Amino acid sequence: MTRPVVLSIAGLDPSGGAGIVADIKTIAAFGCFPAAALTSITFQNTMGVLGAEHQSAATLRAQVAPVVQDLNVAAAKTGMLPTAEIVAEVARLFAEENLPAPVVDPVVVATSGDVLIDDEAFEILKTRLFPLARVVTPNIPEAEKLAGFSITSEDDMRRAAKAIQLMGARAVLVKGGHRSVGGQALDILLDENEIFTEFRTEYIEIGEVHGSGCTLSAAIAAALAKHLTLEQAVTAAKKYVTDAIRALQSAPRIGHGAKPL
Repeated sequence: MTRPVVLSIAGLDPSGGAGIVADIKTIAAFGCFPAAALTSITFQNTMGVLGAEHQSAATLRAQVAPVVQDLNVAAAKTGMLPTAEIVAEVARLFAEENLPAPVVDPVVVATSGDVLIDDEAFEILKTRLFPLARVVTPNIPEAEKLAGFSITSEDDMRRAAKAIQLMGARAVLVKGGHRSVGGQALDILLDENEIFTEFRTEYIEIGEVHGSGCTLSAAIAAALAKHLTLEQAVTAAKKYVTDAIRALQSAPRIGHGAKPL
């Protein structure tokens, strides 16, 4: 049986915990065929980001165009889009190549606290790419930056999702997994019908985790490629990430910083 192709457009974390390497591992684990285009070559490990060499719009297009010409892309996701040039080119590619509406992970800050996108790129992300997205998947700090207010409660998560949806996104998944809500990891989905769905799983206290956001968005894209509904895709992706975090409790330690899934 043919494996559905899932395209990831994201940055390279050479230590393998986040970014396009995490995406490839996740897409393959879901039984899909991963294709990938690099937006930035970062210099990082589990402890922090030391620098980056961002790609140009031309080099990004040169990566994506041959893939689209040859492969039938069933689903797509975006991760680190560091410059205005790159964000604008990604938006053009999705519009011109008639690619599937992407899962947009609005990567702003790494687990280490390092900023991964400039201000101009952030504005273009909201105005040009969000309206093309199938779902936008901000974590709490990203949702706060997008919505413009602090998020301290479930109601705040819902208000933020509504504010982000007004930017043009069909659906928004606000991820609260970094904070315990009554001993649970809570994510809230606002779909295109303006219906909220809560996803609650056990909150596993494991310390800082590296690559969970990349992994979740890649898992959602892979599940969508297999024709799951958005709610089913989020459920499958959240289970996958939760199981991976739980496995860290007994897994050998990799690196000296945040724990890679």
